[in-house]
Amino acid sequence: MTDGSWSPRLVALDIDGTILDHEGVLPDDVREAVGLVVAAGVPVVLCTGRSWHATQPVFDALGLPQGPVVSSNGAVTATYPPFEITSVVTFDPSDVIERVLAEHPTASLAAEVVGRGYRVSRLFPDGELHGEIELVSVQDLAAGDVTRIVVRDPDSTDEEFIALAERLGLHGVGYFVGWSAWLDIAPAGVDKATALAGVAASLGIAQTDVLAIGDGRNDIEMISWAGRGVALGDAAQEVARAADHVTGTFATGGTVAELRRWFP
Repeated sequence: MTDGSWSPRLVALDIDGTILDHEGVLPDDVREAVGLVVAAGVPVVLCTGRSWHATQPVFDALGLPQGPVVSSNGAVTATYPPFEITSVVTFDPSDVIERVLAEHPTASLAAEVVGRGYRVSRLFPDGELHGEIELVSVQDLAAGDVTRIVVRDPDSTDEEFIALAERLGLHGVGYFVGWSAWLDIAPAGVDKATALAGVAASLGIAQTDVLAIGDGRNDIEMISWAGRGVALGDAAQEVARAADHVTGTFATGGTVAELRRWFP
């Protein structure tokens, strides 16, 4: 919660549905609003479920100065430019892969290769993964530690994937269900909030001085953690419940309104 004397000393932004629309377009007014934060000397930290390969173009399009970025739902923290990994958290995916395929044998699986791309058991729809894509066997996919496993089925729905995650009863890992039939499985105890907390501490910025804006289920922890957590008006109910404030929808300028509230 915040009072009349509060102003953010760090702004954490989700990407998809917060900075970009779900077609991947960055509106000019969002770019300009982010530019006002930068001009005020306040760090802007992108906090996204995207891999670094898919995050870099957004960082560049916003014209952000050198600084930290959180990708892969908190499993990878880096500084850019130049790209330098500062933290990577991994886990053994073998048990998760076995259990997912037992429940959903038609799922496509991907393991992120940090800084390079993905290894996949089946090809994903065009444009969903970025970087080098290597088709491998399920056995090879499960053979080494990874930052995350992505489970995807274009013929399913997000509701079905929520039910899938509940049936799996995953232990020792975390998971995030996206807007579509997309399930990110991450190392235990790792999310955007844990990574953002590390970034804020490294900058000497208190949790209470952080503004975080997001719209997805993978933003809940970050929104709950921040001194002021804001959900877009499009967000699912569980995301809105975690927020201190719900702004307008993305299409009606919700992100811009929240940023300009503090950086007019």
